[in-house]
Amino acid sequence: MLIVQKYGGTSVGNLERIEAVANRVIQSAREGNKLVVVVSAMSGVTNELIEYANFFSKEPKANDLDMLLSSGERVTSALLSIALNEKGFKAISFSGRKAGIITNSVFTKAKIKYIDPSAIENELNNGKIVIVAGFQGVNEKGEVTTLGRGGSDLSAVALAGALNADLCEIYTDVDGVYTTDPRIEPKAKKLDRISYEEMLELASLGAKVLQNRSVELAKKLNVKLVTRNSFNDNEGTMIIQENGMEQALVSGIAMDKNQARIILRNIQDKPGIAAEIFSSIAKENINVDMIIQNVGIDGTTNLGFTVPENELELTKKAMKEILDSNIIIETDSAVVKVSIVGVGMKSHSGVASMAFKALANEGINIEMISTSEIKISMIVQEKYGELAVRALHEVYGLDK
Repeated sequence: MLIVQKYGGTSVGNLERIEAVANRVIQSAREGNKLVVVVSAMSGVTNELIEYANFFSKEPKANDLDMLLSSGERVTSALLSIALNEKGFKAISFSGRKAGIITNSVFTKAKIKYIDPSAIENELNNGKIVIVAGFQGVNEKGEVTTLGRGGSDLSAVALAGALNADLCEIYTDVDGVYTTDPRIEPKAKKLDRISYEEMLELASLGAKVLQNRSVELAKKLNVKLVTRNSFNDNEGTMIIQENGMEQALVSGIAMDKNQARIILRNIQDKPGIAAEIFSSIAKENINVDMIIQNVGIDGTTNLGFTVPENELELTKKAMKEILDSNIIIETDSAVVKVSIVGVGMKSHSGVASMAFKALANEGINIEMISTSEIKISMIVQEKYGELAVRALHEVYGLDK
């Protein structure tokens, strides 16, 4: 089998953990598998590099930041290769460039355009284990780019697709995908399997086991994906195509703390104003989530929406360049998004009312609501976030 393995920051957190990963890779190689191993930076290294940059500038140039941050993964890649070679297994370390990962030029959150896997395939055919620095690539000008937080997951899935790998294993510090965060609800249960659709929603809504773009790509490329714990040999969670069998009503509850709510008051109630506002935000590559516009009164209206909290200031700056002085901008960072996800929602009624009643019984006010075919998301005050997760986990019987 050709397997792509990815090890996250905690899995390669120090030299001892890197050696443990080397032993796990060797175990898989001894089973006759060809291996491509994608690694993240060691725990804390990326944040440390950001602090280094901020010592000199609070707003460093994005291309310089990518050059800096991509070094963390290259260090891990080289160290793991050294460890494997010392243990008698032929290995070679690759940067994103050498791995043939070509991206666009949106620095700090680039998207992969294509992969030329020929260099990796050549080394695999020579009997080597290929260690690839995750989270990075180069644009067509040869400039180093990074793929955004969690980008090593994306590197692994994209490589698995390009190489037609039999399996892509994502190793983290948890046993798999749970019905919710076990640190919030100790009764949370590990799922043996979950559909791409449900995992994509959970990942985009705050579940940190997998990066949402990696799940989206895995679905698109039909990559067989499993997430496991690098600290033990327990069975993980398989991410699969949705099948035609009866699905559970709700599969999981997610909470995203990286949320900020923005309300614009006294906007002229006329065609094109929303397009103008959100176009200015889109130019900064900021993802807008929930959007609510009130009914216009006396020619004006209010518009509310959410953005990632870490992009709040950039959002405000983008809007101030186009909004007139009569418009009031109100922001609130003390909010979280709590979401219910389940393919079974497609064929069941009353799912939303159960959620609203559960939160009402706990005295939790819902400030914004967004729905899709398989999810319901609600904005609540941050102080009620964990209570909301536990209440919803119980009302849908996820602890059973």
